[in-house]
Amino acid sequence: MENRSGLPVTQNIMTHLLGLVALFISTSGTAEEVSLTGRRAAIVPIAAHTASGDLQQLTGALNNGLDNGLTINEIKEIFIHSYAYAGFPRALNGIITFMDVVAERKAKGITHETGKEATPLPADYDANEFGHQVRNTLTGRDMTNRTTGYAGFVPPIETFLVEHLFADIFYRDVLSVQDRELVTISMLAAMTGVEAQLTSHMKLSLRVGYSPAQLQDFVKILMTSVSQDSAIRASSVLETVADTVTAVNGVRAVTVTSDTSASQGSPANFTGVAKVSSRFSSPVDGHFRGALVEFEAGARTAWHTHPKGQTLIIMSGKGLVQSEGGDIQEMLPGNVITIPPETKHWHGAAKDSPVSHIAISTPENGNTVTWMEQVNH
Repeated sequence: MENRSGLPVTQNIMTHLLGLVALFISTSGTAEEVSLTGRRAAIVPIAAHTASGDLQQLTGALNNGLDNGLTINEIKEIFIHSYAYAGFPRALNGIITFMDVVAERKAKGITHETGKEATPLPADYDANEFGHQVRNTLTGRDMTNRTTGYAGFVPPIETFLVEHLFADIFYRDVLSVQDRELVTISMLAAMTGVEAQLTSHMKLSLRVGYSPAQLQDFVKILMTSVSQDSAIRASSVLETVADTVTAVNGVRAVTVTSDTSASQGSPANFTGVAKVSSRFSSPVDGHFRGALVEFEAGARTAWHTHPKGQTLIIMSGKGLVQSEGGDIQEMLPGNVITIPPETKHWHGAAKDSPVSHIAISTPENGNTVTWMEQVNH
């Protein structure tokens, strides 16, 4: 048998290629064909946060992936695949983060399935031959011996693309072709300036067996577990390639809200008078929340922490802020105060001046703050 370039396809490689092509077809009637759930849903935030470099969110995504059936080797393979699209630095940072997650879970007595190893390369392996076959099968057209576009302008990059990405990496059967396309579109959606590549791979996702409904689920997972902007990018591309509209489109419109309600801070959590008003929140469940907080002179919070940190934007007056064990620092209009996650601190007005600030935080499991004892100095 010969490939489209006229080169003979050896038996071992052909056998592996046929197995690879078979993976393009979903098993009919499965729940995963109707919606994107379970281990595949867990792949999306792992790949996206790896590409964006958000290691804090990646930690949670990795734990979720292990809890939802991804094996150790499958997650390792996500990082191997990711370096071809997001680069070695992001892939290596992801691997180091995963090492920490596995070590922490092991210390808690949590065991994991290692999973299958990649099939070894045969002695007659030809990366150029196999890579062309894989890419031609994926795209549905003959892309062998390209001499135009980037392939003609920088021929070595075409060689690396064919022989390394579509051959060396795709030969590794720890992840299916469908899994790899899901990893790819997750990374591309999380990156800016790569909409053309996202469009191409969204089309490939449809070719390898994902339904428009599954890709709509993909957009929703981006919205709830990654970021609003990644979901909007993916939604826009999906509309183009599948002529479908997702619910995320509703967040594109400019909205104006007005919250006239106000409440006074509880004496258990504040010293003096503090008024909370103009509350706002992200249209996406689980994303940021905020409010305007106005302290009378001398008023301040009790000690407290935020699971994912907090940002304060000082609007008027003069305030004070202190983290446990640190110096008291002054807050003035225009200052932006960044409070790291789980950092014990307090903030409020100076003794001789009121202060107002916008407070923004992100909930974890619905909670944005843990209150502690009053400040005694």
